[in-house]
Amino acid sequence: MLATAPDFDVLIVGAGISGIGMAAHMEMHCPGVSYGIVERRENLGGTWDLFRYPGVRSDSDMHTLGFIFEPWKHEKSIADAPSILEYLNRIVDERGIRKHIRHQQKVICADWRSDEARWHVGIELVDGSKTRVTANFLYLGSGYYDYDQAYDPGFEFGDFKGQVLHPQFWPDTLDYTGKNIVVIGSGATAVTIVPSMTDKAAKVTMLQRTPTWMFARPAKDALANFLRKILPEETAYRITRWKNIKLQDFAFKQARRKPERVKKMLKKGIVKALGKDNFDEPTFTPPYDPWDQRLCLVPDSDLFEAMKSGKAQVVTARISQFTETGIALDDGSHLDADIIVTATGLKLAVGGKIAVSQDGAPVDFSQRFYYKGCMFSNLPNLAVVFGYLNASWTLRSDVNSEYICRVINTMRAKKANVAVPVLPANHTLQEDDIFDFSSGYIQRSKHIMPKNAVAYPWRLNQEYVTDRKIMQEGAVEDGILSIHAAGANAQTSAEQLEPAE
Repeated sequence: MLATAPDFDVLIVGAGISGIGMAAHMEMHCPGVSYGIVERRENLGGTWDLFRYPGVRSDSDMHTLGFIFEPWKHEKSIADAPSILEYLNRIVDERGIRKHIRHQQKVICADWRSDEARWHVGIELVDGSKTRVTANFLYLGSGYYDYDQAYDPGFEFGDFKGQVLHPQFWPDTLDYTGKNIVVIGSGATAVTIVPSMTDKAAKVTMLQRTPTWMFARPAKDALANFLRKILPEETAYRITRWKNIKLQDFAFKQARRKPERVKKMLKKGIVKALGKDNFDEPTFTPPYDPWDQRLCLVPDSDLFEAMKSGKAQVVTARISQFTETGIALDDGSHLDADIIVTATGLKLAVGGKIAVSQDGAPVDFSQRFYYKGCMFSNLPNLAVVFGYLNASWTLRSDVNSEYICRVINTMRAKKANVAVPVLPANHTLQEDDIFDFSSGYIQRSKHIMPKNAVAYPWRLNQEYVTDRKIMQEGAVEDGILSIHAAGANAQTSAEQLEPAE
């Protein structure tokens, strides 16, 4: 063991929702524990700073996408990116977090050294030079997708004379006034972009190969705004947050139990928003059940209003080829386009693509089991956040942060410096489908995802209420998570992996 302390007790990677959330929880629950945040971008915010396309907004309500500890105070609960960034900036300033953030520092590798009980973390600076820091605990709040590359469906644009762009890399200087726009895709990004571009564009077409289940709701939460007038802000927020959590859970479970009933309800809502004469059933009837993929939110029916005005349309067809002036479709029709937006999805990444190793041996996350949705089998002092697919990302961020703070405080109380979920080599865990979703970005990435067991705690749950109870009330030292001082209790890897008695 080294006599010198690591540079940080906890190093947080990423200054988006997950990283800021962890820092805030540490400020509240782990006084005296040193931490730093490294962020590869110039600004904080993660997703909400990266994406700059027109209308970029949350597709979850901000009473659940907001943190449990910080009320959302805006009138709109479906918020645009600037409002979310304002919320995050206020938190880091009011809670003394900003001084801990180091911008334009990209983590490229991290090696756990068992003999030192610390991570050696390699960082690339903006000028291309490299540096190294050490930390006892590593918390990855680096999101779930590749910041450098978007998903490429392999389009061959051939003779197309116009402009092609992807929402992840939106140019600041794009002028689309009077232009014909075709947005390829039918997910949340496309559903957001299409109505937002109708303010200046001549016409915006959403070209979908497969429809998506959509539902409209007001951008303002009437009950939340009423409660804020008559109750203290924190009380009103807690009530609204819990109401929305329960509604999300009910809607998801209803879709799984009674899909035909939910289909009828969703179609009824679209007919009401779009008008019976404008409703084309095949356009809004996906070949899968609701919540086999995430539902697309249409706040204030903006997409449907744009369609009714004639400024937007949704076309269901396959691409035959790209022409000089647009897209030829397999039904023989042609879509004129000056600009094509490929809203075809994201490329998932595990742990921010950091080259993680353990005593010099590369860690393959696809061969590790999740532990309580935040740590990994036999990998010490490392936690991650991968948000819920059927609810808001921040719900998982909050429970993971609170739980890791409990782990850190237990380590301090025991004067320990290692916390590792121990899984015997001869385990009999039954594997489960980690994501029971048919979304393309999920299916394309299953081969890189960590393993999921049928039984808790070796899994990534999709049950927030259950997770919250276990993570808050369950014993930290549960007979699986070993918390000890490095070198104590004969912690060779062979002995660690022996079956527990």
